[in-house]
Amino acid sequence: MPPDDTSPTPAALAGIRVLDLSRVLAGPWAAQILGDLGADVIKIEQPGKGDDTRSWGPPYLPSRDTDADPFSAYYLACNRNKQSVAIDIAKPEGAALVRQLARRSHIVLENFKVGGLARYGLDYASLAAENPGLIYCSITGFGQTGPYAARGGYDFLIQGMSGLMSVTGQPDGMPGAEPLKVGVPVSDLFTGLYATVSILAALRHHERTGEGQHIDCALLDTQVALLANQGMNWLVGGQVPRRLGNGHPNVVPYRCFATRDGHIIVAVGNDGQFRALCQALDRADLAADPRYTANPGRQRHRETLEAALADSIAGWEMAPLIDHLARAGVPAGPINRVDQVFADPQIAARGLVHELAAPDGTSIPVVGFPAKLSRTPARYTLAPPRVGAQTAKVLGRILGLDPQTVDGLASRGVVQSAPETPASQTED
Repeated sequence: MPPDDTSPTPAALAGIRVLDLSRVLAGPWAAQILGDLGADVIKIEQPGKGDDTRSWGPPYLPSRDTDADPFSAYYLACNRNKQSVAIDIAKPEGAALVRQLARRSHIVLENFKVGGLARYGLDYASLAAENPGLIYCSITGFGQTGPYAARGGYDFLIQGMSGLMSVTGQPDGMPGAEPLKVGVPVSDLFTGLYATVSILAALRHHERTGEGQHIDCALLDTQVALLANQGMNWLVGGQVPRRLGNGHPNVVPYRCFATRDGHIIVAVGNDGQFRALCQALDRADLAADPRYTANPGRQRHRETLEAALADSIAGWEMAPLIDHLARAGVPAGPINRVDQVFADPQIAARGLVHELAAPDGTSIPVVGFPAKLSRTPARYTLAPPRVGAQTAKVLGRILGLDPQTVDGLASRGVVQSAPETPASQTED
């Protein structure tokens, strides 16, 4: 039965506290997902500076508060549903505060260099000694072990080292041929997703046994795993994948084609769809050609087949052809710009964009959690915070520190406490 709208179902992760020591993208992405699902996420930031991505602009969110540091779009992308507590962990008093918060948390997320937190007593061994049930997730470029463990890892570097760039870009001999990175930082984002999956698995284990554990997530490991079919083409078939532009290494036709007024994607996933495509284009001759009736043959003869299809598609206009192919059961679509994506009626119908209120009341559009959970949907309750906006509130709520004690810590540079305004709720 659907939940009773008059009695909202508690969020899936209600009662779970996350201490987020991570910066930039992979860790904050994981923490944001946990926050969307109801976890109490406390983001520890450096006083006076905060997360590196706060300065990664332009663009910045237009603000009514000219005295406040502006929000970069990058920071806004991965820091909703969190509370900012600004603590200097390099100061003994600051590290002690974080250890106290960790004793009262279920999950710690961090992406410092291997061994970097041990000097502050914030490594897994130190925190688990005080909280044996703690789930501690470390995100690094290369993992906690191996010859590259001490190296710093960044998304672009990992896209190259993992082989991803070797299969992305125009084929050799074509204009603009060179290895290319993906247009969004997929190595960071996928590592954040794997970290979230691993944390949820560790939570399930904790529920059964009371035990915590250390999760070791590496960007390189993640991106190699995500070579998926391309990796298996090598492991199983001994084929070194190559750049195919918009072509597919295993499935044909599965690429973009030029029309009279733009390009469309045709994604034929099986022999039946190929026959439907040929019928829609009035090319029964191609469907009947024994070279093309099954995918292995289409793959071997892709050049002649795709040339024939390109010739048939070139005379169409883009929108009518997409509609025509959709009615024929052939997967096809446009190559949208980002502005066109957010104007698409399907995106509007799915409710992906939500509005949150910045501290000064400015509206912040955010792209929400994409999965639709029927009983415990994602929630959007806290706008991305300013540095230290919840320092006093969190230290009071969790550690019982009174305002005078927090003020004293602030005067010694241990914490930064910024005023929080009430305009932080979603309008959804």
